[in-house]
Amino acid sequence: MADFKLHRLLPAFLVLFVLLVPSVIAAGCQCPEEEEDGGVRNKTLALKYKIVAIATILLAGILKVFIPLLGRALPALSPDKDIFFVVKAFAAGVILATGFIHVLPDAYENLTSPKLKQNPWAKFPFTGLVSMVTAIATLMVDAGASSYFTRLNLNKAQPETDGDGEMHPACHAHGSAKVVGSSTEILRHRVISQVLELGIVVHSVIIGIGMGVSETPSTIKPLVAAITFHQLFEGMGLGGCIAQAKLRTRAAVIMAVFFCLTTPIGIAIGIGVTNSYDEDSPKALIVEGILNAASAGILIYMALVDFLAADFMSLRMQSNAKLQFFANVALILGAALMSLLAIWA
Repeated sequence: MADFKLHRLLPAFLVLFVLLVPSVIAAGCQCPEEEEDGGVRNKTLALKYKIVAIATILLAGILKVFIPLLGRALPALSPDKDIFFVVKAFAAGVILATGFIHVLPDAYENLTSPKLKQNPWAKFPFTGLVSMVTAIATLMVDAGASSYFTRLNLNKAQPETDGDGEMHPACHAHGSAKVVGSSTEILRHRVISQVLELGIVVHSVIIGIGMGVSETPSTIKPLVAAITFHQLFEGMGLGGCIAQAKLRTRAAVIMAVFFCLTTPIGIAIGIGVTNSYDEDSPKALIVEGILNAASAGILIYMALVDFLAADFMSLRMQSNAKLQFFANVALILGAALMSLLAIWA
């Protein structure tokens, strides 16, 4: 079976992202030395909070992204169980709220800032444009990859024209369709998991940098808890998606570790560029705004199409009223809890 190997490109993407973002958005810091956004600055105490944040956020990511992957060893966590559908619905609510409540408003705030030139930023809704284009691009990648692997597997499953006639054509066609359908579904889950991780990674690095550059303990303290829960919920969604993709153990671990490291790496970058980073500079606003808008487009598309539509419209969900009820409750609960976190982060 052909394997979609985007996971091999993700580490390279992270390295490129880590190297380029600070250099693009760095500018002379114009913040006062004693106060920052109404809070007292304390570099030493802020650094301690950041170190605690790196440890707790890393632990939260490890816990939640790896738990769904234990389905291979623990039957109760298997993607074939009804509970997995409920957990996935909760995760879909989390991802949907992340896109709509956390990422998209940040992008809008960045790209409509009065510190940007009125032309063209105030003349056109670039936030919506970037999100829409990214969602369309995600659809094209999703559909294109699935279509490619469907044709590839269908060609492999075609009977050889050797004239032996040992199998009835209808039987062979049915068997081939079943094999191709199963292979295509697995490959599609692989595409979904990798594109979803890409969207989460961009957002995670940005919020990590935002925490890392802050030197106000009163600002950082609530962020530690909020972002930790953020990682817990997002990790649950991504871990479930990786589990359904049935990747080799090595590839699954690479993707899980990659997710766990992104926010801590973002915090480390922020600590490193604290003295040269101005989050209100035009370059920073534009780069962060475009990246956030793109991330929102990916997350919203993935939550609605690849999580909710795929599961809620499936025969298994439609024929099981009890499962449907609990999935609906989990969806609303996930969206509500993630939306509530917007008060602090």
